[in-house]
Amino acid sequence: MSFLIRTIDHTATGREIVRDREVEGDRLAIGRATTNDVVVADLSVEQHHVVVTPTKRGLLSLEAAGNRDFIFDGHRHKAVTADPARGGALTLGLYTLTFAREADGRTLVTVTQEEREFGDRDAVRGFDLASAMPGKRAAAWIGVLLILGAFLAVPIWSGLARSDKQPGADGPDQVAWDTSWSTGKLSLAHHSLENNCEACHVEPFVSVRDETCLSCHKDIGDHAKRDRLAGARGPMGTGEALLWQVAETFGKEGPEACTTCHTEHEGAGRMEPAAQQFCSNCHDAMDTRLSDTALGNAHDFGTAHPELQAVVFAEVGSDETRRVTLDGKAREASGLRFPHAMHLSETNGVARMAGNLPGYGEALVCSDCHSPTADRNGFLPVEMESACEDCHSLVYDKVGSTFRTLRHGDVAQMRADLIAMDRAPRAPFTRGLRRPGEFKRGGRYFQDFGRPTRNYLGIAQALSEDGVCGECHIPTTVAGEASVMPVFQRDHYFLNARFDHEAHEQEDCTSCHAADTSSKATDLLMPTLATCRECHMGAEAVKAEVPSTCAMCHSYHPPDFRRRKDGPLSPKPGRIAGLLSIARGRE
Repeated sequence: MSFLIRTIDHTATGREIVRDREVEGDRLAIGRATTNDVVVADLSVEQHHVVVTPTKRGLLSLEAAGNRDFIFDGHRHKAVTADPARGGALTLGLYTLTFAREADGRTLVTVTQEEREFGDRDAVRGFDLASAMPGKRAAAWIGVLLILGAFLAVPIWSGLARSDKQPGADGPDQVAWDTSWSTGKLSLAHHSLENNCEACHVEPFVSVRDETCLSCHKDIGDHAKRDRLAGARGPMGTGEALLWQVAETFGKEGPEACTTCHTEHEGAGRMEPAAQQFCSNCHDAMDTRLSDTALGNAHDFGTAHPELQAVVFAEVGSDETRRVTLDGKAREASGLRFPHAMHLSETNGVARMAGNLPGYGEALVCSDCHSPTADRNGFLPVEMESACEDCHSLVYDKVGSTFRTLRHGDVAQMRADLIAMDRAPRAPFTRGLRRPGEFKRGGRYFQDFGRPTRNYLGIAQALSEDGVCGECHIPTTVAGEASVMPVFQRDHYFLNARFDHEAHEQEDCTSCHAADTSSKATDLLMPTLATCRECHMGAEAVKAEVPSTCAMCHSYHPPDFRRRKDGPLSPKPGRIAGLLSIARGRE
């Protein structure tokens, strides 16, 4: 059966408000509880007071749900049968429910509330809350004015009236109650500015400008010159161009502005790096827009990225560098002759020697010679004295209980020390100590410089290809005298990217660097792009072990540039690894 519930309320001016709703069911529950079909908000009414049930004859059966009776047509009942066609009125407290039959057969229940006066209304009016408070309309306007004054007028007035309108984190906080305007917490990098909005928002209702950011980030560099950036960016769609026109109307700078990438008020954590799409907007098919670019197109590390390139020393004895492609065949000319495979063997003489020396394991491992830099991005240059001398002794003489050691790295000084030895012959002090494994060549690690003539012969022999120095260095002649090629070592091979070794500590070194199979020092033991892709794929790759965005390896800003007054940038002199370390520390 269907009941049509019609509720009639009255406004303060006496206007009726009629609301209709339909209830489907075989019974109609009436009472004070909100679970009833008809809720009667009167304390004199029970939670569940009356239940109305249709009968087979089309009549309505009204029964008390509890112990209390009800009033129907002026008489008290606990149960009564009513004909809706003839009508009837159920009274519960101040509410009256009248029953009638609609033309479509539905039962109409009209709910009205009666306003009753209890005694002298004027006498009790003074005790009403309305007598002590303004009306609802007046209270609403007062609230609106208070909100406008506290959260709009006061911040705007104090912002316009403040004296210092220069950007910078050290300025005074002069805008009152501006915290209520914040759309969210600042990132950790800008957390100290939480109570100093005007450090960045210099002009009211104007977007943060680049010069404001550069007031603190003075040494940050542009990714490229502005005209190059504009030319490299792909064409905008109609909708995007329209949005930028609207944004610029309200003071926002163009797509290359700082705030385009560095969005704030996103939460008290690390500032999120730029999305991959931001980079690919320019670098995807960039050669079609910048015909003179030397950079390869890229838009996803897993699917479209040029082969990795490393900076190496190009020729033996020269400090000039060039970039080579890491295709597994790359070579570098450091000036050393060094077999990695022989030193990493677990069974040869090197391993046996390492097992007999304190501080080493049963065989040498990479960390015995290679020490990471402080930022864990690269490794410090290998030094003879700290990494090699435990096995490759530089001791050449013993006077009493004191050993005399050659000063590594200075051939002229080594030659002078040996020539200046006293002429008294002495017995060898390294009895029976021989070179390990295949490199023993039948000789000891010392040279017997017993007489001056033998001193000169020993120097020439040590600097020869089969001599002590020639084991690791490439012999040469300088001004008619025997010498060795200068050694140049890089502590960072990537020019435009960084690599975090600390994040890869769970991997073995040889899983990326094929040092255990390298027999020549000229082998550039850097991983190829295919090796990196075994774990790293693009940002949207679902099956990748490590989804990787551009910002994981690349920094948008050059690593420490000095900005000139006219705008162009010039790099500071210095080592590439040092610059990249500084850049990473800022992120």
